[in-house]
Amino acid sequence: MSELPQPTLPLADLRLHRPQAAATRSRPVERFSVGWARHQDEVREAQRLRYQVFAEEMGARLSPLPGTPAGHDADRFDAGCEHLIVRCEGDSPQAGEVIGTYRVLTPQAARHLGGWYSDTEFNFDPLRARLGQTAELGRSCVHSAHRQGGVVLALWGALGAFLQANRLDTVIGCASVSMHDGGHVAASLWERLRTTHLATPEWRVQPRLALPVENLRRDLPAELPALIKGYLRCGAQVLGAPAWDPDFNTADLPMRMRLQDLPEKYRRHFLGH
Repeated sequence: MSELPQPTLPLADLRLHRPQAAATRSRPVERFSVGWARHQDEVREAQRLRYQVFAEEMGARLSPLPGTPAGHDADRFDAGCEHLIVRCEGDSPQAGEVIGTYRVLTPQAARHLGGWYSDTEFNFDPLRARLGQTAELGRSCVHSAHRQGGVVLALWGALGAFLQANRLDTVIGCASVSMHDGGHVAASLWERLRTTHLATPEWRVQPRLALPVENLRRDLPAELPALIKGYLRCGAQVLGAPAWDPDFNTADLPMRMRLQDLPEKYRRHFLGH
């Protein structure tokens, strides 16, 4: 597919309801606000944070679009996404800076772009008829100084309001496990999750570049990454075996979460009730 130029605003901007979020206090010494990027400069701020986390911190080999400024993570899907950003507020040295972000690809924007980002790692063809009210979440990251939980909860609260306002009932995405150990931890986590959180056969997808789990250890008592653990606690399911992303040096799991499956104690984080 040919690359698309990035517009001043995301493609779906005029068709979507993006509820405003009030400033949030997660701890007495930390204040932040959460909202949706309204112009390209704010998208660039999110892309700078993504570069810091993915390239500088995690060592990912990024291939940005032509014309992307140095120090930014940008791909062709950004043009169609809604970008959720969290800014540090108050007296912090980082006041005004973007410290957390998510991007959301709606069904309408995915059709315009020719598919989901997840489709580049997994064959989603068998599920296309089932994904009419589905949004894709991706490029989630939080600044290393703000990973105590409050920023993620603020992001999830804004995401929940967005999904409800736009009558979307399901989210999909790729959740990553580091492969700095060669993939043994990822293979061990998959071995556990396939027995506890695997979706029913009609919801499963196949990786385009599979992690060779048969050649890796699968018996390590590994800890789930925080984001995957949070999704599973919210009722998410794994849609199949992990794919290998050599550029990010991660094993990626395809995941799906339905709002109707949210446990009661987590509904207030996503849905506000």
